Amino acid sequence: MEDNYSIDEILSAVNDLQNLKKNKTRKASNNSNSKSDNSSIPKNTLKLIEEAEKSNT
Repeated sequence: MEDNYSIDEILSAVNDLQNLKKNKTRKASNNSNSKSDNSSIPKNTLKLIEEAEKSNT
């Protein structure tokens, strides 16, 4: 089960993985930016949630 890969193949795979990770984080940030109806949530709670989201990024 031992496979031999060239350096170019390994670097290409690493770049692909990094691009996938970047795309996932972009999609997640785009989804979190979407507006939703928060009228039933108290403003103080919304501020706490927003601060927590900012501290996670």
